[in-house]
Amino acid sequence: MENPRELLQVMARQFGFLNKNCCTIGSTEISLIQSHILFEVDRQHEPSMQQIADTLGVDITTFSRQIQTLVNNKLIKKTPSLGDRRVYILSLTVEGKFFATAIDKMMTDYLDEVFSFMNEFEKDTVIRSIKLLNESMRKSKMCCTPLG
Repeated sequence: MENPRELLQVMARQFGFLNKNCCTIGSTEISLIQSHILFEVDRQHEPSMQQIADTLGVDITTFSRQIQTLVNNKLIKKTPSLGDRRVYILSLTVEGKFFATAIDKMMTDYLDEVFSFMNEFEKDTVIRSIKLLNESMRKSKMCCTPLG
């Protein structure tokens, strides 16, 4: 049997998960975590900072620094909640929406190209397998916690 850890490590490298930056749009470099933040803020309806940090499994201190960078780059807007001024609601700026859309297009093009080397059965098998793996990881007590 093949080593699952090795297979996942190779996949992470090929996906670029170890790269400092996931992409450059114009002259702005976006880190992998920032790309995930843009994706989730775009996907969720008026999320709080805590909701996005929880979704990504990132501690709030690290997350706050990333948000501040995105605010400084005018990609994210942080607005105090009307119900609780200690809670901040996140939204994409027009430029942030442009970045999120551009990253989504890059990823879609990449995955389309990767899947083009597979027939329909193989593609469906991979997608079903990823769903199954994600579901099993959600059930794991070790998921999303630091090792050690």
